[in-house]
Amino acid sequence: MKAVFFDFGGTLFSYASFVGAMRGGDGQKPIFAQAAERLGAKVERKAIAQAYGKASVRAFGKYKDRDFYLHRDLFEDTFRFFAHELGAEADEDFVAWFYDLQRDTLVENFELRADCLETLEILRADGLSLHIVSNIDDDYLHPMVERVGLDSLLAHWTSSEEAQSCKPHSRFFELALEKAGCAAEDVLFVGDSPAHDVAGASKMGMATALIVEEGAPPPGQFGDLPSADHEIRNLAELVGIVRERRART
Repeated sequence: MKAVFFDFGGTLFSYASFVGAMRGGDGQKPIFAQAAERLGAKVERKAIAQAYGKASVRAFGKYKDRDFYLHRDLFEDTFRFFAHELGAEADEDFVAWFYDLQRDTLVENFELRADCLETLEILRADGLSLHIVSNIDDDYLHPMVERVGLDSLLAHWTSSEEAQSCKPHSRFFELALEKAGCAAEDVLFVGDSPAHDVAGASKMGMATALIVEEGAPPPGQFGDLPSADHEIRNLAELVGIVRERRART
């Protein structure tokens, strides 16, 4: 085993961190409440949350079978569906405003899992090449990686925008392997999404580890979901898994 590939959202950081950032702080309204207010929708916060949930499911359903899409397009459609659920109309100014608000809020406020940096440092000291392979656009991925210092620990980080391919489709994994300079059987892929991470990596011949967190399910899960080679509750478990797999070979 020569490399470990990581998904980003839901893996190196928890979606609970994302939810916390979206809820606002320091007297600031949650971003979804700000959006509903901007649309002129006078509804309770529970209805706002339900509207966004329905909009998100509808948008993922629209894009789930495409080999590639920009997540900007996915998010913007989500915002349009969100407005529709609230009985409003989203013009392009609203969509652009909401996109910038969501991205900037997440980039500035997300938090890595508590054991993330220490685990990456140990794996790197063990001689493993570390990479992020994330279904996200560059304007999210690059500033997030740099803000929390992951750029000093990773060999590469690759977005679906750069690859022009989205997990689970093979081109994204092929590009990551090219950048890592190793074969699929030399890689452990770690992610939180059975549909995107486990399915795509397994098909390529990579070993897989699924990180599971109660109360923070990954978005966009459809159909029969595959099982991973390993199931973990925290990133620190990867050290033992990798060392055991290397000892076997």
